[in-house]
Amino acid sequence: MAKLTTKERIVVEALRLFNEQGYDAVTTAALAAHLGMAEGNLWYHFKTKRALLDAIGARYAKVIEARISQAPGEDAVASYALLLETMMAEFRAFRFLYRDQRSYGQLAETIERNARQWTQRTIDQLEHYLAALVDAGLLDWPRERLHDVAINATIILRYGLEHYREMGDPVGEGSGSVRRTLLRHLTLFEHRLEPGAAERLHAAIELIGQQALAA
Repeated sequence: MAKLTTKERIVVEALRLFNEQGYDAVTTAALAAHLGMAEGNLWYHFKTKRALLDAIGARYAKVIEARISQAPGEDAVASYALLLETMMAEFRAFRFLYRDQRSYGQLAETIERNARQWTQRTIDQLEHYLAALVDAGLLDWPRERLHDVAINATIILRYGLEHYREMGDPVGEGSGSVRRTLLRHLTLFEHRLEPGAAERLHAAIELIGQQALAA
C-alpha cells in the first residue's frame, strides 16, 4: 500500500475524529495535536476547517457515486443484501455526515451541490432493487406503489443516525446504530416479503453488523 501524503493523512485522521467526536467538537488545534504537527503545518494544507470538510466531501462523492452505480443481479435477495452492505460501509466511513447534520449542513460545497440529486438517485436505486424482488415473486407489492416505499426507505436510511442522536441513543462506533437503521428500514416492507427472503435479509444485516464490529 502506498504511503499517504501529509495532505491525505490529514483528511483520513480528520474523518476519523469527526466520526468519533463530532464535527463541532474537533478544532484545528486538536486535529494538529492528534496528527503530531504544528497547527501552522495543518493550515499550510487546509486554510480553513471548511476546506478540510470539502476534501472529505469530495471523498464521500466518489463513494456514493460508486454505490449508486450498483444494480441488482439474478438473485434479488443477495443483490439487496449487497446493497445494504455497501450502504453500511458508507454510513460507517462517513458517520458524522449522517449523524451531525446540523453541524455540517451548509458547509461542504460538494455535498450541498449534489445532495438533492444523490437523494433522488438513491430513491430510484432502491425502487429498482425493490422491483427486482417483486419480479422474482418475493415481494407482494403493487409496482405503482414501490416509489413511495423507496422514498420512505431513503428517509430512514438517510436520517436514521441523526434521529438516534436526537433521541439521545448511542450513535458512535460499535453502538450498533447503523445496523438498527438498516433493520428499521426493513420494517417498511418485510411483512409483504416471502418468509424465506425476509429471513435471508435479516440474516444478512446481522452478519454485516457482526463483521463491522470485528473490523
